Amino acid sequence: MAKIRIASIGLSIDGFVAGPDQSLDHPLGVGGEALHDWAFETRSFRKMIGREGGESGADDRIWAEGFADVGAWIIGRNMFGPDRGPWGPDPWRGWWGEEPPYHRPVVVLTRHPREDLVMQGGTVFHFETGGIEAALARAVEAAEGRDVRIGGGADTLRQYLRAGLVDEMRLALAPSLLGRGEALFEGLDLAAAGYRCDRATPGERATHLFFSRSEKA
Repeated sequence: MAKIRIASIGLSIDGFVAGPDQSLDHPLGVGGEALHDWAFETRSFRKMIGREGGESGADDRIWAEGFADVGAWIIGRNMFGPDRGPWGPDPWRGWWGEEPPYHRPVVVLTRHPREDLVMQGGTVFHFETGGIEAALARAVEAAEGRDVRIGGGADTLRQYLRAGLVDEMRLALAPSLLGRGEALFEGLDLAAAGYRCDRATPGERATHLFFSRSEKA
């Protein structure tokens, strides 16, 4: 059965999923790249960006599982780009160049309408102004029976978790302290929303936390 899931989200020990002061020079915020060091060194990540080599092991396996059987993504506008407000005459086209790594439909949450953006490699960005449930319905339809992955940023993750719309979540706890940034758990009560942490799996560079949601929640 298709699932709505969060996967491979880097989390600092003090609870941040991105650093402060996101900008063109710091897409993940200042210090935020350290949360993903575990992924950057894996064989699967290097293959995804057209590079050879990389490490195998638990980190590599868990990174690859995060992309398996995903038919569509949902991301917030903050993850799509650094600009705000109306899109303007020459709108931002994403952090990733003309061939983003998604290779499937991506629904972007925004308050400002925009035409679909077709990229190379099969990625199509759909811009949804109707909120998280409208975005989810659109992504489920686009996924054609496969899973939908919620990609962030922090506010988008919190909205879906608070609403109990996520079936599974995997966080990669990195050995890093950021001090400031985008706090994943701010104002969020996972237990009250029906979530539990089922297990922790040590990787080579991160500890992976696996969460699920009770059907009775």
